Order: sequence, then structure tokens, then C-alpha cells
Amino acid sequence: MSKPMRAGGGLAAVRYTLARGREAGGVLRLTRRLQTRNACKTCAVGMGGQQGGMRNESGSFPEVCKKSVQAQAADMQPPISESFFSEHSIADLECWSPRRIEAAGRLGFPIMWQVGATHFRRMAWSDAYRIAADALRAVAPARTFFYSSGRSSNEAAFLLQCFARVLGTNNVNNCSYYCHQASGVALQRAIGSSTATVVLDDLEHADLAVIIGANPASNHPRLMTQLIDLRRRGGHVIVINPLKEVGLLRFRVPSDWRSMLFGSEVCDLYLQPHVGADIALLKALLKGVVENGSVERSFLAAHVEGWDAVESDVCSAARQDLLQECGVPPDQVNSAIDLLTRSQRTIFCWAMGITQHAHGVDNVQAIVNLALSRGMLAKRGAGLLPIRGHSNVQGVGSVGVSPVLKAEFARRLEQLYGIEMPNEPGLHTLASVEAADRGYIDCAVLLGGNLFSATPDRRWAGEALRKIGTTVYVTTKLNEGHIHGRGRTCLVLPALARDEERQCTTQESMFNYVRLSDGGASAASDEMCSEVEIIATLAGMVLPPGPVDFGAMRDHRAIRAAIAAVVPGFEPIGEIDESKREFQVNARTLHAPTFATATGKAHAAVTAVPRWQMAAGEFRLMTLRSEGQFNTVVYEDEDIYRGNERRDVVMMNEADAASLNLRRDQRVVVYNDTGRWEVVVRFAPLPRGNLAMYYPEANVLIPRRIDPASATPVFKSTTARVAATR
Repeated sequence: MSKPMRAGGGLAAVRYTLARGREAGGVLRLTRRLQTRNACKTCAVGMGGQQGGMRNESGSFPEVCKKSVQAQAADMQPPISESFFSEHSIADLECWSPRRIEAAGRLGFPIMWQVGATHFRRMAWSDAYRIAADALRAVAPARTFFYSSGRSSNEAAFLLQCFARVLGTNNVNNCSYYCHQASGVALQRAIGSSTATVVLDDLEHADLAVIIGANPASNHPRLMTQLIDLRRRGGHVIVINPLKEVGLLRFRVPSDWRSMLFGSEVCDLYLQPHVGADIALLKALLKGVVENGSVERSFLAAHVEGWDAVESDVCSAARQDLLQECGVPPDQVNSAIDLLTRSQRTIFCWAMGITQHAHGVDNVQAIVNLALSRGMLAKRGAGLLPIRGHSNVQGVGSVGVSPVLKAEFARRLEQLYGIEMPNEPGLHTLASVEAADRGYIDCAVLLGGNLFSATPDRRWAGEALRKIGTTVYVTTKLNEGHIHGRGRTCLVLPALARDEERQCTTQESMFNYVRLSDGGASAASDEMCSEVEIIATLAGMVLPPGPVDFGAMRDHRAIRAAIAAVVPGFEPIGEIDESKREFQVNARTLHAPTFATATGKAHAAVTAVPRWQMAAGEFRLMTLRSEGQFNTVVYEDEDIYRGNERRDVVMMNEADAASLNLRRDQRVVVYNDTGRWEVVVRFAPLPRGNLAMYYPEANVLIPRRIDPASATPVFKSTTARVAATR
């Protein structure tokens, strides 16, 4: 049994890096791969590019973290042998854990499974292409869907959506519908742009950062350097998170000798609301800002619509009701109000702890309202920062992997190729799986990711995906989706990682900064292909000769020329091969109060406090990642930050456990109307009445309920009961 760490980062991260380096063929070999000019393979903070790897947008060196090391070392694994697939049946692989599948190695050649077979089998590329092309040609476009994760490049993602739309479908979706779609919808409504309003440099000028529903110590470690630097220069950090995370209290930055030796205090104030009670807390903070006269009236009058209704709403709300609903003590709320009102430059940062709720869009709008009240938009050192999870999830959306294209994007695409966009509305991500469950999907093309593990209600998700006629997966490694989410015919095609590509690619950070990634690293197998080559070959076999020359699109330069012509703000990408200049996407950063809305003003909007109808014995349940994983990828079963050496645990308040006569490590079943999972009890610093469990395994308990405005599932807010096993 592990003990929780007293600080994040530090020697533990260094030791882990050395160990992973040895596994990857030596620390020097791993370091050389990390130092190549490539965008980070994990989070979207931004690393790599023109000045070489291990540098951020500002050129700071060394910028590397445990997540980068995990992803890079995993890509340097040797290929899985052909004998592996004869030795391990589908039934055997179905019993493997996510970590064991991840550690099996790189996929080095195409494999296939068909109904009735007991094993995957190796196949030739020519046969794989033929089977996939035949499947796509044989079905109506409306009975297909195309999916991309945030791992893919801008070039591959743009080509994928072109393929789908020329084929005749808008069923083009991506993983953001499961993570930050609520941010995009809310920000588009409020300010006319769906991404961050700040650049990395703004963090260096802020005097207050508010971190809400995010755990950058585990998931975005390089962001911790910015928070620690902010406090060193006299600024402040507020953390809002139901679970008290050790890495958000104290962190040791390995590249900073002072931090490494003495540790760094991360936050001034840590607020722990109940799961799903962020709006109540944010409205309590806003009420305090209004009542102490700290509202920026001149900014609101000149640049904001809808403010009067928002102010009237918070003034009419009873403070005691808001505090009771969120569960945060009054003195802590008062301290937060004091920091907010004294700040001159505040950046509000949030992640999936805010978005993955049935009211995720309202959660983000409540943050926007608070920022607007203090005039913390449209100036340097202040603004809004959704902390994106995957390195190119924002870029994938920017280049059109979405069921709905923005009007200007669609107009330019039609103009460039002389084609007419499909008229039928496209399916979002969960809707595509639901359509599969109803038998309406005959073929699916999935570019990276792990759609099965990322989908709520795990048992149902597997059953739904297995009803698809043909699934075509493009991947670097095996994952649970290829095993549990295989269609009646399942093709799994091996792709090169971005630093192994034979041509350079591009990615977009969460700061709207487009990075350039070089290829050329040695691949684990000669049979691995570029994602672009796979898509272009398949499209060329499926579609008749037409306005889009998919053969020419094997050249990444040709794709970048098309992106420059089609995607607003991406015009410089057409010259990036010659200039080597990475760039900020135009018209997204807000350093002046000119909003891209119809009126040119930002929109404040009233947000209702969700009312939880809790039956006796029910807890609020959220799922979360461990320190040893990234998104659905589990690198280590151990979570050293929380002191858990295993993943089948339910984290709960010790007093709650005592009230149920439960002891630490006792076996219990956590259950609700969706499913059940037998786990062991672990105590954690959570408010009473709240539970936390590990994603994606705990998806067995997550219902298929979504935010109606963004179609984001409720991974962070459902209910469950806990009972001792007999």
C-alpha cells in the first residue's frame, strides 16, 4: 500500500524519467527523441516546435514533464510480434487491463478480426485497404461516421473531414465532445470565439490565477511552473476542486533548483465545493463582488450585454442558500472574494471538472460572468483559459473535424473545391455510438483515440460498437477500443507517431499557437504508415476522381495549402514549410475589447443553480484520472500522488466510511441504475457526501446523460451508492 506524497513532482518524477528512459533503450535515446522539433504528444500547453523540443511558446528550456516522458517512452516500445496474436485470443485480451494492453508494445502491422474468429490475425496492407474500401463503397454515407482523437495532426484531421464530406456525410466528430465542447459552446455564445483568450505570455503578467475543476499537477505539469512563478512575484492562486490534490498544494519543479530543493507552495486558497456545485460557489463569489462595490461598471456598460439580468439574479439569491449548496465555508468564500477584488489581472483556468456535467455550458458561463464583472477580459495578463487535455484536440476542431462547420469555413471549402457540403446534420460523438446501437452505422473510420473507453456506460458502449458492420481503426498501439469496440469486421491499422512521420506535421496548442513538428525518427516497424497516407489511399479507392485530388494530398504541403485557403486564421500555415515560422491563430487572443459577436459585445447570462435530488444513502460521484495515466491511456496502475497502488478503489471521506461501518481496504460495491463495480475503500480529502473513482474503468457507472447544449456526458457528476460486499 502506497502513502500519498507530500508534494508533486520532485525526485519521484526524476526517478520515473530515468526508469522509463532505461525501458526505452536508454536515457540518452529518450532525451534525443524529446529534444527533436516536435510538439508535445500529451497535453496542449505547448512544447517543441521551431526551436527544438523541450521548449514552450516563449522558448523556455527545459520544458518537459512526466506526461511527455510517458508518451514518448510508450512510442519507443518494440513492435508486438505476430505470435502474440496467435497466443492471445480475443477472449483472453478482453480480460486485460488498460495498462497491460498499453504495455504490449507498438502495433507493427495491420490486423483483422471478423465475426466467428477467435483471434486477431495479421494481414497485408493491400487486403486491409481493399476490405475497408469495399465496406465504405457498399453503404450509404449517412450510415457511416468518422472520428478523430486529439493525437492526430492538423494535416491528417483536415484530410479526414474532406474525405467524409466528399463522401457525403457530416457525421464527423472528435473527442472534444467528451471533454471541452461545453467550453467551446459557452465561449462562442459569450465572446464569439470558442478558445482561450490569452497567450502563454499573459500568465507571466497575471497577478491572480483561478484554477477550477482542473488538476494540472498531474495532467498538465508544465503549467505548474507558471503558477509557481506567479506566486514568487507576489501574485496569488486560488484552486477550486472537490478533491484536495497534493500537487496543487505543494510542488517541486525538477528544472528549478529552488523548487526542487525546498518545494513550492502552489496556492493561497483551496476551495472544496461539492461535486457539481460550482455554479453555486461562482454565484456566491459574484454576489460578493457586486455587494462590496468591486464591479467594473465602465467596462460592463461599454462592452457587455445582459449584465443587468445577471446582477439582479445574484442579488436576489440568498447567500446562505448558495453556501449551503456548494458546501464551502463562509470565511473561505470571503477570502476568495477579497483576492478577486484586489486583483488587477486575473486569468480563469478550468478543465473537465467544469465541463463534464449536464450543466457544463452554464458552468463555463458562470466563470465568464465572474470574469466580466471585474473586467478581466480583453487586456493583457487577464482572460479565460480552458485547459485542453490533448496536444492537438483544439487543432483537430479548427481544421473541420466537427459535425457542424462554421459558415466561413464551409464557404471557403466549397469555393476551393467546387463541391457542395452535405445537407443532413451530422451526428456528434455520443450520438454516433447511439446510432450504432440502433443498427444505423455500417462503417466507422476512427483516427486514433479510444472511443470505447471514452464513452459512458462501458457495457453498453461495447455492445453498441460491436454492432457496426466494419470498424477501421488507425492507431499507434493497441487499446481497449480495438478489443471491446470491434465491429463485426474490425481492421486495426498501424500508424506512425508524429516524430516518426516522413514529412513534417503541425499541431495547435491551447494558446491558439500552431506548432511545427519534424518527422524522421526511427519507427519500430517498416510496415507503419503515415496517417495521411492511410486516409489518402483509402479515399482514393472509395471515391471516383473528382475535385479533391487525394493522391496529391499525400504531400503534406498540399494539405497545408488547402488549410491556408479554407481555415480562417490559418493563412500562415501555407508558408510554414519555407518560413519555419510558427504562428498565433489570428483573431482569437483578446487584448482589446472587440468581441466577435453580432453586436461586438460580450454576453453575460443568468445561470441557474442545479438542484441535486439526493435519495437517502446516495453520494455524488465524479470520475478522474490518476497521476499514472493520460486521458484513457493508463501507463501505471499506481497513483503515487493519492497513495493508491491500484485502480479499483472508491475514494471517500473517512467520516462517510465510518457512518457506513466501512474500513480502509474493505471490499464494497459501488452501484447505481447504470452499473456496478466492486472495489476497495480508500480515504481521501473530499467533502462529505462525495466520491471519486478512476476513469475510464468507472465509466461502468456513468449514465448516458448529456449537457443538452454541448452533448457532453456527465463524467463528473452522477450519483451512486456504496455497500459492503457479502
